[in-house]
Amino acid sequence: MKQKNLSDVKPWIKSYDKGVPGSIKYPDLMLWEFIQKATNSYPSNLAYEYYGTSVTFSRFMFEIEEVARSLKSIGVKSNDIVTICAPNIPQAIVSFYAVNMIGAVSNMIHPLSGEKEIENYLSISNSKFALVVDIAANKFLNVIDNTSVEKLVVMNIQDKMNSFTKIAYMLTKGRKIRVSYDDETVISWNTFIDFGYMYSGNYVVKKSTNDLAVILYSGGTTGKPKGIKLSNKCFNAATMQTSSMIKPVNPGDSILTIMPIFHAFGLDVCIHTPLSLGVKCILIPTFNYKKFGRLIRQYKPNFIVGVPTLLDTMINDDSLQCMDLSFVKQIITGGDVISSDLKSRVDSFMNEHGSLATVRPGYGLTEGSGASCLLPASKQPVGSIGVPVQDMIYKIVDVNTGEELPSGCEGEILISGPNVMLGYLNDEEETSKVLIKDKSLKVWLKTGDIGKMDEEGFVYFVQRLKRIIISNGYNIYPCHVENVILKSSYVDSVCVVSMPHKYKTSVAKAFIVLNKGEEDTDNIRLEIKKLCEIYLSKYCVPYEFEFRKELPKTLLGKIDYKALEEEERMKFNS
Repeated sequence: MKQKNLSDVKPWIKSYDKGVPGSIKYPDLMLWEFIQKATNSYPSNLAYEYYGTSVTFSRFMFEIEEVARSLKSIGVKSNDIVTICAPNIPQAIVSFYAVNMIGAVSNMIHPLSGEKEIENYLSISNSKFALVVDIAANKFLNVIDNTSVEKLVVMNIQDKMNSFTKIAYMLTKGRKIRVSYDDETVISWNTFIDFGYMYSGNYVVKKSTNDLAVILYSGGTTGKPKGIKLSNKCFNAATMQTSSMIKPVNPGDSILTIMPIFHAFGLDVCIHTPLSLGVKCILIPTFNYKKFGRLIRQYKPNFIVGVPTLLDTMINDDSLQCMDLSFVKQIITGGDVISSDLKSRVDSFMNEHGSLATVRPGYGLTEGSGASCLLPASKQPVGSIGVPVQDMIYKIVDVNTGEELPSGCEGEILISGPNVMLGYLNDEEETSKVLIKDKSLKVWLKTGDIGKMDEEGFVYFVQRLKRIIISNGYNIYPCHVENVILKSSYVDSVCVVSMPHKYKTSVAKAFIVLNKGEEDTDNIRLEIKKLCEIYLSKYCVPYEFEFRKELPKTLLGKIDYKALEEEERMKFNS
């Protein structure tokens, strides 16, 4: 018997989560128009809260239009690529929708990216304009001459904070940040906004729902960073699908927005979906696990979304042990697989503290616009990562033949539906490897993950097909890190593996063998670490470097990375 696809599971999705049967009708709207609809319905609702500053939807739309005019004033045209490099700060969220409003494309970059990564992202996207958080501005300035960037607008983290918090920030972290403005190439945010008031032309450009809207970055199938092209429909579809499965959601509810805007899961589930539903986003730009309990006590969010280690921190936070958590409606986790044991412990914790919320794992990938599979609220088989959301079809195929497998058999997970990316930026060869067509010309995305599906349509994750480290929800590709370390003339061989970490689940560790005659010295260590800092995002830089005379080998003579990972697990558990 063949496994069941979406057409088989629609009836029970309806009975489990009261979703609407049949295909969703996706309106021909751009991303910003979803926010306009929410504004028309809930103008007085709060759209976001940021360190004591709260903004209504009507004010939020005003800010989007304000930035749209400013973008036009500095020369941004329809279809231009505008880089946004910032954490979850109001200016970044507003800019994302403003770029969409003028028909341009948002190129989203992690602010902790290394200089060479930033240069690569700017170059392959041919980005002429960049809106950058102040803490990353100097990295842009160091590489801007090697790119097409003409204007750099600098956003300050403290600008939208309330007065008290702003002063506290400037006396601590803020005093270390220095950026030189010339008002021509490097523009402050306030000057940028002032430019907009001098623009009197049209700034709204209507684009097709299928047009490119967002570029996000991921390792693709090879581990080398790739731009992932997503349309308006990709994210709007993800929003409508998710909305049908996370009921009840009431306008005026709130979500703790910790997952970042430059991450598909964060952009989809933590920003675009809640804002489209009239839900307030509590913006958290930087996150400290030790302060998670304080965030819950302070904001009392109705929705908690994050990586599994976040939930482990929550149930072990002393300050939450006697707190009524009945305000929490939903807990959604993604970015990594949650263990059955942790889910059980969190579910029990919430029940004991007055909440009906249970952990609902989601599954997806950047190439699929974030979540495309979610565990229902009312039926939760142990170990399942959920069922395909409406209009997304999952199938399990043989890794070698590509033939679809029966229910219960393990194989590669393939997905199809409106969330699937347009392709990789400037890389048709890699695109053709992961986007394939069947005999009916339906496009399928090869996920690179091994899983299985039972007869009811519940999906189970088994393992990843490619080497990958999941650290705090971010993907680290060992081969990419190894290639950077091998740039050092001192290094003969290297192996990067996953090392267990108390808060981040895993971090990267590099085992290095130096060239014959070289000795482990501080200078060599500094050079290797500097290379990593230049070429890699901060979260990809190995947490530890260990130098050895030789590395373990498999029977085929390859470096045995599994043996090294087992060593690290043994150390962590001892």
